[in-house]
Amino acid sequence: MRIKDHYFKKAKREGYLARGIYKLFEINKKYKLIKKDDRVLDIGCSPGSWTQACLRMEVSEVIGIDIEEAKVKASNFNFIKKDVNKINSLELGQFNVVLSDLSPSTSGNKDIDSKKSFDLSLKAFNIAKEVLKKNGNFLVKIFQGEEFETLLKEIKKNFVFCKSYKPKSTRPSSKEIYIVATGYRKAI
Repeated sequence: MRIKDHYFKKAKREGYLARGIYKLFEINKKYKLIKKDDRVLDIGCSPGSWTQACLRMEVSEVIGIDIEEAKVKASNFNFIKKDVNKINSLELGQFNVVLSDLSPSTSGNKDIDSKKSFDLSLKAFNIAKEVLKKNGNFLVKIFQGEEFETLLKEIKKNFVFCKSYKPKSTRPSSKEIYIVATGYRKAI
């Protein structure tokens, strides 16, 4: 709980909506996914800490999608309150970066929860394949489970670089891990 307390307090003190912002800052520092003037799709954006991070990185625009209301107000942030499964991604345009911090409602059964997480992560990946520009970058959260390696291998086929990463700000007991992918090989 000590880590939770530290990052939770730090986020509140620095005016961020959630502790998850430090995960994105750490991942971006290491892998350079998001650059100034990028157009970013933030799937599962609520409450909006990853959007806050993107805006701080001076992206040109963030489109956020979630079933819960986002708490970010900015001229270059557009929010779509909708289930990701009901989005027509082709209407969103093209993006330099797609982020997904989607999380299922958990049941307490790790096998069921990891399967739900896989399904959401796969949906995010399918959206990314439709909307990413060539050489674009993708970041997706998934719970570790049987399906993790399947998704990792599938993503690797579509990007120049791909690996899993667990940020330091992730709770030690958490089963979540991130797949970082850069250099989208867009089919022409």
